[in-house]
Amino acid sequence: MKTFLRSLRRIARATAVAAVIGAGAFAAQAQAPTTLRAGLAEDPDVLDPTLARTFVGRIVFAALCDKLFEIDEKLNIVPQLAQSHQWSADSKALTLKLRPGVLFHDGEKLDAAAVKYSIERHKTMAGSNRRGELAPVASVDVVDPLTVRLNLSAPFSPLLAQLADRAGMIVSPKAAQAAGDKFGSKPVCAGPYRFVERVAQDRIVLERFADYWNKGQVNFERIVYTPIPDATVRLANLKSGQLDFIERVASSDIEALAKDKRFKLARITEIGYQGITINVGKSDMAQKTPLGRDRRVREALELAIDRQGLAQVVQDNEAVVGNQWVAPTNPWYVKSLPVPKRDIAKAKALLKEAGVPNPSFTLLTPTTSDAQRLALVVQAMVRDAGFEVKIQAAEFATSLNMADKGEFEAYVLAWSGRADPDGNLFSFHGCKQPLNYSGYCDAETDALLARSRSVRDAAERGKLFEQIAQRVLKERPIIYVYHRKWLWAYNARLTGVQQIPDGLLRVSGLKMGP
Repeated sequence: MKTFLRSLRRIARATAVAAVIGAGAFAAQAQAPTTLRAGLAEDPDVLDPTLARTFVGRIVFAALCDKLFEIDEKLNIVPQLAQSHQWSADSKALTLKLRPGVLFHDGEKLDAAAVKYSIERHKTMAGSNRRGELAPVASVDVVDPLTVRLNLSAPFSPLLAQLADRAGMIVSPKAAQAAGDKFGSKPVCAGPYRFVERVAQDRIVLERFADYWNKGQVNFERIVYTPIPDATVRLANLKSGQLDFIERVASSDIEALAKDKRFKLARITEIGYQGITINVGKSDMAQKTPLGRDRRVREALELAIDRQGLAQVVQDNEAVVGNQWVAPTNPWYVKSLPVPKRDIAKAKALLKEAGVPNPSFTLLTPTTSDAQRLALVVQAMVRDAGFEVKIQAAEFATSLNMADKGEFEAYVLAWSGRADPDGNLFSFHGCKQPLNYSGYCDAETDALLARSRSVRDAAERGKLFEQIAQRVLKERPIIYVYHRKWLWAYNARLTGVQQIPDGLLRVSGLKMGP
């Protein structure tokens, strides 16, 4: 096995795709010292919190759009735009007291009416990816200019966690109404930085908002986000001084970086997961391969994967292996369903039983370095059981659009995770939910998901999650493989970096020292 893993490591590294550094990556040289230059692993999708789906988009939103609530380094939910909250006795209404004196980037006041508008927009706008996150919110009442009440159709335990993410981002009603579905091309929110420009695949530029409610914590005049999919190129730009911060450093570079006093490192175990999503019902393509049609073939695929070997080769062991939407270290992990070991003999027997000893399928992968390495290693591993895997690479936003349309057979897709496990689960496995790329739909699972959202007792929720896991892990619409560590590298002079498990860089409090 050790020889096998060494061979896979050489294959993965030798086939890394060279990236071309765009002019925007070097344009940062001309920026003033008060500009923070951050390298991203992908180019975000649309910068509209109602429509957005990407992890890197959430990094940009952390500077652009404040939320009703925030999470801290211990995943506690803390106030941001909402100063306080109170549940009704029956847990079917949530009353929020808003922070006074908050302005949007266009100078409009952020008040209860704006919160009502944004919540309703999240729920009703065509193509909204927040709809499932806020499904139990039946109506929103403006109690007074700084008080808003969310009325629920049923108790909804993950609501505060949802409002600590994009569902809790408040947009300017005036700007959103004027722009319509083009709002994402020039978003107007109430964060520490306002939108200046975006050049696709090149840069996103934000500028400090002078009237931000917490402006004493905002120290950079500008932020330039540069998408550079190749981890080697991102690191080269950091080392040459073109960037101040990079996310998702290649795990193979961590040891050498740790010895370089010019930089600091952060290792943050994610609350999300890395998985392989399988088209089991999203489109007609689900029926074109045995993988989509037959759960025995999906089980064989899982058994052909050595998760620990995968984490070792792809992540240099900077990951925790797992088989569920939360890591084995998470209190919500279902311990009665542990990580299965690699079993080639059983995998072959399952394929023989299914009548397809040598199934083939195409594995869609984003062009990011880690995703492509994972695809290559999986391709080599599962060949031992008889699988023939073709790899199809696409730019990240393009691959998401393909997944949304069901134009794939299997897809290497990571999820950045949410503080409440419902955020890793409901939208991916609920029937016809916005992020259900697999197309999995089961009435019993849907009923269990609904109950898990209405129960507030932790022990009872845990039992429901176990029942959900028993059903979902049997069908395997997603094969979970591991939980990465967010690996950051940044200029040693940069202070105020918060290591929060969602992997998002918070810009308030950041400062470049001498």
